[in-house]
Amino acid sequence: MQIKETTNEGLKRAYQVTIPAADIASRIDAEVKKIAPQVKMPGFRPGKVPANLVKKMHGEQLHAQTVNDVIRESVDGLMKEKALRPAMQPAIDLEEGYEEGKDAKLTIELEVLPEIETPEIENLKLERLSVPVKDEAVEEALKNIADQQKSYKDAAKTRKSKDGDQLIIDFVGSIDGEEFEGGKAEDAPLVIGSGQFIPGFEEQLSGVKTGDEKTITVTFPEDYPAEHLAGKDAQFAVTVKQVKVEGETKLDDDFATSLGLDSLDKLKELLKGQLEQETNGLTRTQMKRQLLDQLAAGHDFPVPEKMVDAEFEQIWAQLQQEAAKDENPEQAQKEIEDEKDDYRNIAERRVRLGLLLSEIGQKNGVEVTQQEMSMLIQQAAQQYRDEDRERFIQYVQQEPMAAAQLRAPLYEDKVVDFLFDKADVTEREVTKEELEAAIEADEEAEETKAKTKAPAKKKAAAKKDAPKKEAAKKAPAKKAPAKKAAAKDDEKKPAAKKAPAKKAPAKKADAKKPAAKKAAPKKK
Repeated sequence: MQIKETTNEGLKRAYQVTIPAADIASRIDAEVKKIAPQVKMPGFRPGKVPANLVKKMHGEQLHAQTVNDVIRESVDGLMKEKALRPAMQPAIDLEEGYEEGKDAKLTIELEVLPEIETPEIENLKLERLSVPVKDEAVEEALKNIADQQKSYKDAAKTRKSKDGDQLIIDFVGSIDGEEFEGGKAEDAPLVIGSGQFIPGFEEQLSGVKTGDEKTITVTFPEDYPAEHLAGKDAQFAVTVKQVKVEGETKLDDDFATSLGLDSLDKLKELLKGQLEQETNGLTRTQMKRQLLDQLAAGHDFPVPEKMVDAEFEQIWAQLQQEAAKDENPEQAQKEIEDEKDDYRNIAERRVRLGLLLSEIGQKNGVEVTQQEMSMLIQQAAQQYRDEDRERFIQYVQQEPMAAAQLRAPLYEDKVVDFLFDKADVTEREVTKEELEAAIEADEEAEETKAKTKAPAKKKAAAKKDAPKKEAAKKAPAKKAPAKKAAAKDDEKKPAAKKAPAKKAPAKKADAKKPAAKKAAPKKK
């Protein structure tokens, strides 16, 4: 194998590698000898088929497999010989026009990881904002659960409905006298004042009694998801089958038992634990932001462009998805386009911090154990159909880059915990509102810095939308307003030192470029 370096600029490297035809031919001959004893051919005893016939039968397949093998081995050899640490999967091109009997000439392009000076971690100072969970917060959480578990009982037939009552109704919708698809339902529950249906629907049912029939007219919102209904006036013929009033919910042991717990005290204990977990998560978010800000301010080094590209693409794809869901998608798209450079700075900061955290972890012996990795794989496998789980596990075990992607968030958390232990931490007790305000202030400060300097303090891609409930076969369902895209969140993980997951051959498209040997199974 002959190696010629063609590019050495910053973190970019490129090489021309020549694999002599004789080396490829000798590998093919060795493979022919290896498989010949197993080849069967009419007219020859088993194991006695001449090598030239074996080669004639399987030569094309053997050549293709051998070329793939020698390319992979050549790349591995190049990395070892030149002591290269690739940031992502190298781009490998076989010279156009290559055919059997010729030297194989490869062009290998890659970016290497930067050399990072020993990170300064001795003078970190952090403030932990702690939120004690008080009895009042537990009682409020308990009341919220009770509100979600409301029960209703039949009201007297003469009782007129009002806000808070539940109606059981049949309805048929029509536009210009013609029924429309999805505009009909039977025994549909509706709580007056819940905002569950489109504006004007519930209000017109206030004051009805059991057995009433009423035709109401409403206008579908201009942004209603069903385009054939958006902005249209519709009439609904409604039959009120039952008016129900809210029953009394007693917060006692029986209530707790209905939720699967032994007693009301056990329920309160569970709620307190959940509230503590929630506030501890906010506290960790705020502390991590302080930590990342200090690390970013104290370290500056070049980062691989392709890693930044990959991180930016993830941020941008999420922003565009959320902009499309906004009440004014064109305006939302314009806003993110105006801040595109800021998001590029965010991607660069994430990559830099990810590499820095990885370096800190390696220098200080932070590891993800085999047991922890096995648990991660098992947890991730639950996303897949039963028949695909074992295939997914094998895929991760055989594909180092897929395993690296899975491992990276846990590794980062362990490095962050290590740095928390090293830092000088002071504690201050605050309310939950004060903690949330501090996080919000951090977000605003980061946004300002992103617009005024590079590398910018990061703002994260928008938070994921909560999953939407399935439509209950009723057209009047109200559309929930989309959240504003691009919420800032420094708890969003920095890009870890890893390559992207590889793409499965001819099975399923993947956003990443490098080709993989095996396909990951499809999720549920």
